[in-house]
Amino acid sequence: MTADPSAPRNRPARHGEPLPRELLDPAERLTRERLRDLQLERLRSSLRHAYDNVERYRRKFDEAGVRPEDCRSLEDLSRFPFTTKGDLRDTYPFGMFAVPMSEVRRVHASSGTTGRPTVVGYTENDLSVWADLVARSLRAAGGRPGHKVHVSYGYGLFTGGLGAHYGAERAGCTVVPASGGMTARQVRIIQDFRPEIIMVTPSYMLTLLDEFERQGVDPRTTSLRVGIFGAEPWTEEMRREIEERAGLHAVDMYGLSEVMGPGVAQECVETKDGLHVWEDHFLPEVVDPVTGEVLPDGAEGELVFTSLTKEALPVVRYRTRDLTRLLPGTARPAFRRIEKITGRCDDMIILRGVNVFPTQIEEIVLRVPGLAPHLQVQLTRRGRMDHMTVLVEARQDAGAERREEAARAVAQGVKDGVGVTVEVRIVDPETLERSVGKLKRVEDLRDG
Repeated sequence: MTADPSAPRNRPARHGEPLPRELLDPAERLTRERLRDLQLERLRSSLRHAYDNVERYRRKFDEAGVRPEDCRSLEDLSRFPFTTKGDLRDTYPFGMFAVPMSEVRRVHASSGTTGRPTVVGYTENDLSVWADLVARSLRAAGGRPGHKVHVSYGYGLFTGGLGAHYGAERAGCTVVPASGGMTARQVRIIQDFRPEIIMVTPSYMLTLLDEFERQGVDPRTTSLRVGIFGAEPWTEEMRREIEERAGLHAVDMYGLSEVMGPGVAQECVETKDGLHVWEDHFLPEVVDPVTGEVLPDGAEGELVFTSLTKEALPVVRYRTRDLTRLLPGTARPAFRRIEKITGRCDDMIILRGVNVFPTQIEEIVLRVPGLAPHLQVQLTRRGRMDHMTVLVEARQDAGAERREEAARAVAQGVKDGVGVTVEVRIVDPETLERSVGKLKRVEDLRDG
């Protein structure tokens, strides 16, 4: 659509202004050496807390032949056993809690679509730390006291909505608790309430942009200056599309409920070069997904987290299944960065001997006119061979002929760029399954 040239445009520069030093909290001013000293002190305390109060950890440590006092350096953490989602599911609902229920002030849980949900708990102090870290993340993204924050993450047992909500309040912002759904109404609220910041999944942001355009509104004319996107992998191509269509800074936020929720790591608006991990509270490692061997900084592998200050649910070497690299800090020099998460160990598909990630296909889809970046991969079996069907949502204005051309272009792009032959089907807008604003990326329909 063509924008009205007389309309005000909210097009900030590609990079934002650095956060004034007086707005940094004390931890953000630490040297790397002082941070490592603080990490070791907190790590030893957290390992002791987990061992003394969680039977599952006590048994796992004993079986591995390690005790909390064996951790004399940060490197000694590699001697301790991993924690997985299976540990939380096996002890459902509260078996991994390290404090009495009388001290737990809130519980959250995953959706449980692939089994028992994972349940997490928070003490009063945990909730305060969480709010502090989301507030820190908001400041890093460009948020300031007095900004209005439109929260489109789902509320309820999902950590996104309430985590963003209390963090924005802690940052001195005004919260618009829109939650997910009722897209047309959200577009109207954004126009009427004029928030500067939106916190939402990237796939739902694209749905909102489609709705703006369906209503004849150029989304670049809104009050939004910053979009903080998380809860699902997204690519640099998607960032470029969102920034171009919305005229805002698109920055990444990382978190997962087992570790805390949103706010574990945050991309800084002045650099947009990966997410700084708030290492005063979470100690990251990257390991080989197969062997579990710790990899050096700069090598790609599976991201693992150990909490340093959590009371209700300490986690020791929790395997996230997310693939990334650890890199030196930039905008926050003491804190290492992780690259944008674009794939997961459990999302990797081996199709006829070729490793395929949904994000590889998404990059191709984003280059094809007439298609929205909403897709789902379905795996079936035809005879003895695995078969992949890629379902992609069309844009509202894409007719039948354009859809056929787009399907051929995606299939050819996957064959040329990924090296596999797939079937591509273009479906109507907003028909693929979503949960709390996130697309279900892979559906395995193979027998067994």
